[in-house]
Amino acid sequence: MQHYDNGVPANSLSGVEWRKSHHSNPSGNCVEMALLPGGEVAVRNSRFPEGPALVYTGDEVRAFLAGVRDGDFDTMAG
Repeated sequence: MQHYDNGVPANSLSGVEWRKSHHSNPSGNCVEMALLPGGEVAVRNSRFPEGPALVYTGDEVRAFLAGVRDGDFDTMAG
């Protein structure tokens, strides 16, 4: 099983499906996520698809999503 480190070039993650929210703006500027073969999740900036990807464990992503649902980050969206 392959392990990916934070900062891996996102375009080097072959065979993954990058997904973005249907709430994304029409120009496509958004955060995209991809499930990696080992169960980790990669996150990239859609404006720089060849740029670095941050890699998180499933537990880290679940904790973040729970915080989003609970409104913990609402003040960060300006």
